[in-house]
Amino acid sequence: MQNAHAPTPSAQSLFSPLIERAIELSAEWHEGTYRKSRWRDEPFVSPLGEALHIPMMAHVTAVAMTVQRAGWEDEVVAAAFLHDVLEDRNRYREGMPRAQLTALMGEEVTALVAAVSEPKHDETGAPLPWRVRKETYVETLAAGPVGAAAISLADKLHNVWTMCESLTSDIDVFTSAPGRRALSAGPEAQLWFFRAVLAATERHDDPRLVPMRARLREEVGRFERVTGAG
Repeated sequence: MQNAHAPTPSAQSLFSPLIERAIELSAEWHEGTYRKSRWRDEPFVSPLGEALHIPMMAHVTAVAMTVQRAGWEDEVVAAAFLHDVLEDRNRYREGMPRAQLTALMGEEVTALVAAVSEPKHDETGAPLPWRVRKETYVETLAAGPVGAAAISLADKLHNVWTMCESLTSDIDVFTSAPGRRALSAGPEAQLWFFRAVLAATERHDDPRLVPMRARLREEVGRFERVTGAG
């Protein structure tokens, strides 16, 4: 049944060149990179006999669709598609400089992406500890714009939902195995992080965040029950 209260889109609003550019750039950047594990059976058998992996593009698309369904503007949806490009290296192990993203997508989208990006290395290039990365992420998010809060809530929702789906399918995401890399932190630390993200978004009173927080809290509760954390 069609929602009688849903606004009728205009011809112009049906297609966004900004979002299209973000999708294209995200697909190019994340090509050949994958999620740490899968929880569903492989949908087909590779003719080369290799294991199938979930492309990173599946994750960023799920995040961006959640943001769009929650009613956010094109700039926020575009940034959601790109939310990992400053943080994650491409398949050539290259990082994207912020100035390059600004040149491609503009300052508004780039600022949103930067507000949901965590530092992976210190000034010397050494990897930072997981907790340090996450604490910095939460601090940046708490000081960031409301659109960044929406992207972060959608991102963490998809992450914790994926963890729960894996764990309820008897896949231990905290232990490495053939074709699977363990998560970088255990259930107690993950639970702390999800709760910290929720708290960091509370300073914003935009009504579009309310159902996003509620859905993330619901999934975090499931994670707590499944893992026994907390």
